Amino acid sequence: DARYHKACGGLTEDYATCWEEKTVPYLSHISDAAAPQAPVRTEADAERWILGCPDVYCHIGDPDLLKKILPAFDRETDDFFRWQVDYAREELEEILREKSGIDFGVLQNITPLERGPSSRIRRLGVEGSKASVVVGKELEIRRWLSPSHLMSSAFIVSTERNSSGVPSRFTLYGAGWGHGVGLCQIGAAVMAERGCGAEEILRHYFQGAALVKRY
Repeated sequence: DARYHKACGGLTEDYATCWEEKTVPYLSHISDAAAPQAPVRTEADAERWILGCPDVYCHIGDPDLLKKILPAFDRETDDFFRWQVDYAREELEEILREKSGIDFGVLQNITPLERGPSSRIRRLGVEGSKASVVVGKELEIRRWLSPSHLMSSAFIVSTERNSSGVPSRFTLYGAGWGHGVGLCQIGAAVMAERGCGAEEILRHYFQGAALVKRY
């Protein structure tokens, strides 16, 4: 079961953050770099990580290298490593109503309740004047908060409020593209470009897995 995603954002994610509540040893979080990065444990960690710019494989600053490893249609999304989405409150209320089927009324708070080690949110609190709901896991969170899908569920929320304390805008600052479990496609391509072989790349992303010849 070799899971993969487009860009981890610097840390890959545990299987259980996205799917069933079980441990899959070779689908556990790793640092997408030669030097280890500490996993996210707290909201303060998440903020530092997402607003930071770590030196990791999937952080590409070279446009020529990006052209080599990404097809043209993927290069249309050039902010996959760190990204930002802005919503007026009324706009996000309508998206939530359409995606969830729930009328939240006036949206009050969007609160990460539980994260995985890559900072991806697995449980998110959505609080409005008419309803409050906890949504998860990561794919459903991404679906609820976007007309299509958010790049990932690794994000922090900044809320702008008016003089009465009512939210007027929500800004999501995020990291990575996809669920983050298993092989990071952009990170793997960068490793290959730097001279790493296929076995080395697979052992990096699927740590503890065995490569076995079947023929």
